[in-house]
Amino acid sequence: MEKGRLEAFTDGVIAVIITIMVLELKPPHDASWQSLLDNWPIMLSYILSFIYVGIYWNNHHHLLHLAESVNGKVMWANLHFLFWLSLFPFVTSWLNEAQPVPSPVPAALYGFVLLMAALSWIPLMQSLIACNGPQSDLRKALRNDWK
Repeated sequence: MEKGRLEAFTDGVIAVIITIMVLELKPPHDASWQSLLDNWPIMLSYILSFIYVGIYWNNHHHLLHLAESVNGKVMWANLHFLFWLSLFPFVTSWLNEAQPVPSPVPAALYGFVLLMAALSWIPLMQSLIACNGPQSDLRKALRNDWK
């Protein structure tokens, strides 16, 4: 498989994730600035989730830019990574259901999904390095990178 196909697939999945997150935002019932400001925790959780997804998308783009090729292990590692990202809309929405004060279980699950997305990045990097070789530009760029 060409790396461009993997990047295009990932871009599409991330676009859907962001779309689902924004569709979960419900407008206030009252047409006033105050009612919009009353929803600040919901907007904050959306902004935080959007930033996380955006950072991962940006890093994924740079990671694949340095790669020469991909293989089956890279594809599976990428799917593992996308699985955790795909849960962002669900956990963000569930976190917002308990507003104005988030409940401990949705907040813990939100944090867990953020952690698992971060941890899933490690096998993706490792499989890309293994696929492209220890002397690749990718390996040189990622020497001791623990993002």
